[in-house]
Amino acid sequence: MDIKAKIEELVNKVKNDKDFADKFKNDPVKAVEGVIGVDLPDDQINKIVDGVKAKITADGIGGKISSIIDKITG
Repeated sequence: MDIKAKIEELVNKVKNDKDFADKFKNDPVKAVEGVIGVDLPDDQINKIVDGVKAKITADGIGGKISSIIDKITG
């Protein structure tokens, strides 16, 4: 699995799919598992989740997503 490509796919999905963005906000591990279609150990999924959060933050995609990230990271 190309992790970088999956992170890009997830970032695009968060940006363009409000329902997925809500799922990612509420349960990022389950949201990621649903997209990649593989049940990986949580430590591996959490690395992907962290990569998505970092990319979203770096891309500066807007107030709503920043708000979601703030809620996720507490």
